[in-house]
Amino acid sequence: MMWEKQLSALKPGSSPIDWCEGNYQVSANIAEFVNTLSNFLFLLLPPLLIHLFRDYGHFINPGIHLVWVLMIVVGLSSAYFHATLSLIGQLLDEVAILWVCAAAFSLFFPKKFFPRCFNGNRKIFGTVMGMCAAVCTMLTFWEPAVNAFALMLLVIPTFMLLYSAIKQERSQRVYRLGLRSALVMALAIVCWLLDKFFCDTVLGEKFPYLHALWHVLIFISSYTACVLFAYYAVKEEYTNRIPDLRYWPVNEFELGIPFVSIKCYYNDEKRNI
Repeated sequence: MMWEKQLSALKPGSSPIDWCEGNYQVSANIAEFVNTLSNFLFLLLPPLLIHLFRDYGHFINPGIHLVWVLMIVVGLSSAYFHATLSLIGQLLDEVAILWVCAAAFSLFFPKKFFPRCFNGNRKIFGTVMGMCAAVCTMLTFWEPAVNAFALMLLVIPTFMLLYSAIKQERSQRVYRLGLRSALVMALAIVCWLLDKFFCDTVLGEKFPYLHALWHVLIFISSYTACVLFAYYAVKEEYTNRIPDLRYWPVNEFELGIPFVSIKCYYNDEKRNI
């Protein structure tokens, strides 16, 4: 019986979640075609971000690359879930999100807010975050609602930390990115809520693709938030490093892809890395 229950989780349509987009309308092999393809940013941009943050990874923390790799995992898991609407796809999608959040918190959570028992040690804090994520992962496969609760606990302090940092920011360039990230996040949440709870009454059949738009918007807001937190991590923890918010491919165009460049002080001489 146990094996039958586990195998049933692999069956298409075994997930209790079904989004507003009609199933198998474009392809006989893909349940939600647009929702599946809308994960493309999770697959395309992280390799570029790994390249842009290569100096950050070398001089500050190589763990930044784990965040970008986990975002690829999120994109693959989400695409699999929407292509099959299987329970295992749902769980993989949610667990991947949990782990990318845990990794980001391990890297960027301000030391000044660490509980006293950590003594400002980020490695210990990261280890505890990893253990919590592992426990939540195991509990998720026992009771899927556990993961949703865990993600809620992580999202709320993320907003609070970002708001606190941006409110005191003097750099207008950094402030504008923070404002855009928050606005995109708010719009993404609205899209998710409308698609989840108001499909029949608000959307009908006119535009059942708000969850696909959620995928695009949540990636943009999530990675820009990570860029901002990476910026503040350097600013608060490295006295001989100066973070510089830049944009690719043209630094003057602030709607490009943001990343953090590092300026280092050696023998009182500032050098760009």
